[in-house]
Amino acid sequence: MTLAPEIQSLIDWGTTLSETHGSPALPELREAIRDELDRELRRQGVVVESVGAKTDRRIAVDGGEIGIRIFTPAGAGPHPLFLHFHGGGFVLGTIDSIVNDAKCAHICRAAECVVATIEYRLAPEYRFPIAADDCYAALCWAVGNARRLDIDPARVAVGGESAGGNLAAAVSLMARDRGGPPLVLQLLEVPVTDISRGANDHPSVALFGQGYGLDRADMDYYAKEYLADLAEGDNPYASPLLADDLTGVAPAHVITAEYDVLRDSGEAYARRLEQAGVPTKLHRKLGHTHGSSVLWQTWEPAQEWMGDAVGALRQAFNTREATVS
Repeated sequence: MTLAPEIQSLIDWGTTLSETHGSPALPELREAIRDELDRELRRQGVVVESVGAKTDRRIAVDGGEIGIRIFTPAGAGPHPLFLHFHGGGFVLGTIDSIVNDAKCAHICRAAECVVATIEYRLAPEYRFPIAADDCYAALCWAVGNARRLDIDPARVAVGGESAGGNLAAAVSLMARDRGGPPLVLQLLEVPVTDISRGANDHPSVALFGQGYGLDRADMDYYAKEYLADLAEGDNPYASPLLADDLTGVAPAHVITAEYDVLRDSGEAYARRLEQAGVPTKLHRKLGHTHGSSVLWQTWEPAQEWMGDAVGALRQAFNTREATVS
């Protein structure tokens, strides 16, 4: 099949990046990927929109501290809150990137909500379940500081892309299991829902396992780095698809990409949520690959993707507001 030229250009850029940098130490690789992606997106005209306020904080978590960046819309609150978890295979990614800033600032403005994006600790320095625990701690901290952050604790959503979608699903499970803050939505974009030893059995892995931006070998590497023991992949906080019981978790909006190794596992998770009685919407984006949504400022189909995500948040926040009014 032929990919859109905008997507193929992005994939080719990623291939060139890998060939250029070879195999440096992981800290240097993380910085190189961030800096090169920032340069490429700026070259394409990506900008970060202005918001009412943008602040960075440090919050305490078990065993240390993590960063949290808060985007606040203009106008009086209390505002809804969207807690965002970035992607990167649990190994890469940072809130200090233009792709993250641009997305969070846009959602802040378009969904009229506070967006808090989390610098959870990365593998392999910090393995499962530390990233999930960091994200859950950030949720509890934000809701516990609702007045200070000018947010409405009854209108809180979580979400993320790829590994961030995994963490959002895990946090939703944790909130249910631990009697944590109620959530109005889990927004799961191309989510990692299965990193068990059977993850490669999903048909889309064989169909799109090479040449579409996220390869099967990439996912094998990320799982190996995130999990101290591959048997931990059976834990539902690592592989939400394998949870015995999904009743009572937050409503879900799941977005998958047609040409993505993670497509079928993400859609299987959406079906399991529906079977458990969880209000769930599933949208497969035709013509898209795993990372193509980053083109949302420059490519119309990706703009539609962003509009879908924003619309899901607005609907969840407005529905809850009507319920409590």
